[in-house]
Amino acid sequence: MLVDSPPEQRAETAPAPPSRRTIRALGLLVSVVILLLVALASIAIGAKALPLAQVWHGLFHDTGTYGDVVVGARLSRTVLGLLAGAALGLSGAVLQALTRNPLADPGLLGINAGASAAVVTAITYFGVSTLNGYVWFAFLGAAVVGALVWFLGGSRGATPVRLALAGTAISAALYGYLQAVMITDDAALNKLRFWTVGSLASASYSTILQVLPFLAAGTLLALGLARPLNAVAMGDDTARALGANLTRTRGLAMLAATVLCGAATAACGPIAFVGLMVPHVVRSFTGPDLRWILPYATILSPVLLLGADVVGRVVARPAELQVGIVTAVIGGPVFILLVRRRRTAQL
Repeated sequence: MLVDSPPEQRAETAPAPPSRRTIRALGLLVSVVILLLVALASIAIGAKALPLAQVWHGLFHDTGTYGDVVVGARLSRTVLGLLAGAALGLSGAVLQALTRNPLADPGLLGINAGASAAVVTAITYFGVSTLNGYVWFAFLGAAVVGALVWFLGGSRGATPVRLALAGTAISAALYGYLQAVMITDDAALNKLRFWTVGSLASASYSTILQVLPFLAAGTLLALGLARPLNAVAMGDDTARALGANLTRTRGLAMLAATVLCGAATAACGPIAFVGLMVPHVVRSFTGPDLRWILPYATILSPVLLLGADVVGRVVARPAELQVGIVTAVIGGPVFILLVRRRRTAQL
């Protein structure tokens, strides 16, 4: 006759459930797979429909045919989308931790406004007319505004509230300057109207190579700040008790966010919503630990950016919608839905 094992024995022999760390690691692996699929879709799908065989041929053969040229352009566009998306998501996550505001994004500290104002100045007063020229002015503008926000926010005595107020004030002033110049200068308006929307359509390998060192440096710096930012996010008193250097951590976080967002904005124009939504959504299933939020945001932000770019190419064939428009149109309602229906972890 079979006798049931006592409850204690059954509990000992039952397999242990996977730990939360294991689940997060598996989720990160799944995110990488999703990113690869979206990147392939970005190469295969465009405003001009091409057979998959021709796409494959264009990737691995350089014969100069129309299809090969199209695929080559899509490849550079995809690479830029991967880099810019990762930079925007990572900078958004850093700024949300820095300001202890889950709705913060790179625009909150005036970085986008600084880049846009610098590009307007370059077009109007220096006669710059190429994307390669815009890149350096945009990056310089973002860097100057980032430093100015840090100084006005109190420098060594900077607090999340001071930084947010300084960034908002500077953004308002710069956007006023931007509108004034565009209204009075038709040439600047015509050249700038596509850049200010945000687009990957003008991607080139020369632009990618120009911003790549900054993106790499900013990424490494941001990922290295995960532990100290975890302490800062818990409040100043707790961070000091844990031995965190608040001034150094905030300064390096500002530097990382400025470099990342400045380089991405310089290459693509100011693309809204990616740096706001993705870290916010990621936090809902990783919790507040930045050691997981930052890698997840780095991987999933390009998924949103490239996915929106593919949608923009398809819905308006044979023309296309700029990715900045699509991220706003798609992301806004989705973000509101997530905020209303899902419990989001707090910082």
